[in-house]
Amino acid sequence: MSNADLQQLLDKQAIEEVLIDYCRCLDEMALDDLAALFTDDCAVSYGPGPALESQGRADLAKSLQRMWRWSRTSHHLANARIWLDGDQARAVSYVEAWHERPDGSSATIWGQYRDRLVRQAGTWLIAERRMEMNGSDAGFTVNIYPLDRRPPPDGWTAPDIDHPPQGEK
Repeated sequence: MSNADLQQLLDKQAIEEVLIDYCRCLDEMALDDLAALFTDDCAVSYGPGPALESQGRADLAKSLQRMWRWSRTSHHLANARIWLDGDQARAVSYVEAWHERPDGSSATIWGQYRDRLVRQAGTWLIAERRMEMNGSDAGFTVNIYPLDRRPPPDGWTAPDIDHPPQGEK
């Protein structure tokens, strides 16, 4: 293995740790620690509208105070894919986020974080983040950007697999 290959592995591991630390800090409501994972001039958007958009670390930490409305949360990150380009990187990671209200009801969202990261003074930081929603349960009502899917090919029709013809299973 070359030094360059080893450095790529180390960079990807460091980036994955930043992504995981975001989830940990959010669940702990350690908002200053969470903000430190982002660049000073970061741009973060969870959905349309000013309440879900932030510009800069301080604005992000202030915006995420809205999460105090939940009594508990649990953010789970998986399937992180990272593309390196020198001191910049792109990452897409999947998130399942469970939220509990003070009354005991809950809300869950499944989505993706789409990030641009930069290395500053040897540390990887999130410069841009956009969350897109794959789906949610009925308890989740926040207006998160929907994930854009490619359209089906022209002429494609869905098979009725829920009701197969008699004799097929």
